[in-house]
Amino acid sequence: MTLYLIGIGLADEKDISVKGLEIVKKCDRVYLESYTSLLQCSVSDLEEFYGKKIIIADREMSEQGDEKIIAEAAEKDVAFLIIGDVFSATTHVQLFKLAKENNVKVEVVNNASVLTAVGVVGLELYKYGKVTSIPFIEDHPKLETPYNVYHENLSLGLHTLFLLDLKPFEEKFMAVNSALEILEGIEAQKKEGLISEEMLVVGCARLGCDDFIVKAGSLKELKKFDFGGPLHCLIIPGKMHFIEEEMLELWK
Repeated sequence: MTLYLIGIGLADEKDISVKGLEIVKKCDRVYLESYTSLLQCSVSDLEEFYGKKIIIADREMSEQGDEKIIAEAAEKDVAFLIIGDVFSATTHVQLFKLAKENNVKVEVVNNASVLTAVGVVGLELYKYGKVTSIPFIEDHPKLETPYNVYHENLSLGLHTLFLLDLKPFEEKFMAVNSALEILEGIEAQKKEGLISEEMLVVGCARLGCDDFIVKAGSLKELKKFDFGGPLHCLIIPGKMHFIEEEMLELWK
C-alpha cells in the first residue's frame, strides 16, 4: 500500500500528468489540498475527469490530520493531490517525512509550479533570490519579512518573487495592487528608500493558464492595472542582463 503525493498543475483538471492520472484512478482514497493555491476549475470538474470521489483536505486536515492519512496509506492506496508541484509548500514535505518515519511507502509525481511557470516573464530562473510571501496585513500588522527579503535579494542583485496570500474558503485572494500598497506601507515606516512609485515591478496573474497576464511597468502604473481574477504574484527585478530587459519590454 502506498501514499502518492501528486502534483496536478496550475490550471485545470487536464493539467495532471498521464502518470498521475493513472495512479489516481487506481487509488482507494483521493484527497485534494485546498488552501495553498487555486485551480481554474471546480472540484466536480476534477471528479468527473478523474473518475473518482475527492475528499477536500483543508489546512487543519493537512497539518493536523496527517497521521490519519498516513495510517490509511499503510492499509490502502491513497492519493494526496497538490495544486502545482508537490513540494512547493512545506506542509507536503512534512507529509512525505511522516510517511517515511512510519515505514509507509510514498511515491511522488511532480508537476509544474509557479516557481517554474514564472519563467514566462523572461527573467532568468537561476537569478531569483529567496522567495517570500505577502500575507494580508490585517493578520500581520507589524509585517516586515517580505520587505527584508527583498532588501537581501536586492543587495545580491537577485530578482524577488512575492507569492500573494489567499484564503480560498473565504474567497479572498490578494491582488497585485494590494501587495504593492503593503510594500509601500512598510517603506513608509522603515524609510530605507527601497520602494518607490517609479521603480520597475512585474505583476502576474493566473500563470500556467490560457488567460495568464504578465504586466511590467512602474509601481505607480501597476497599482492602477486590473489583473483580473486570482491567483496573482509580484516580481521586483534585480540586476538584469540585456536579454532580460528586452523580455520585460514585451510585457509593458
